[in-house]
Amino acid sequence: MEDSKRRLLWHGMFLFLLGLLTGFIETSFQNPRMGLAAHLEGVMNGAFLVALGAVWSEVRLQASHKAFAYWAMLYGTYGNWVFTTLAALLGTAALSPITAAGHSGKPWQEALVTLGFISVGLTVVVASVTVLWGLRGSAAIKIER
Repeated sequence: MEDSKRRLLWHGMFLFLLGLLTGFIETSFQNPRMGLAAHLEGVMNGAFLVALGAVWSEVRLQASHKAFAYWAMLYGTYGNWVFTTLAALLGTAALSPITAAGHSGKPWQEALVTLGFISVGLTVVVASVTVLWGLRGSAAIKIER
């Protein structure tokens, strides 16, 4: 699973690039404030994946738990950018009243973005706890190769 370290680094740089590119068009979104948020989500989540990739070889978990953490982090980081960008495109206020600034979408759009944000939030929290568990001091014996 050492190749996953390089893949995390690649995905981090790719998501960072998506965030930068989103910044070029943030004023074109129905909700430019949310466009700015999407830009920042891409940049920050990309940097987070690069940092995670840098320490990935230190995460000591069973192979299945490490695979879960890997895929959950990818879903959470890309999903965060995707749903924030979608909220900017649709002009929804879902779970973001500050950046909504008087915008709102159709009920199905609000529901879609809300469910997306909830799924991303829960996924990233569970994956973060999993990675923290794999970085604990008592996980000194490497479980997987």
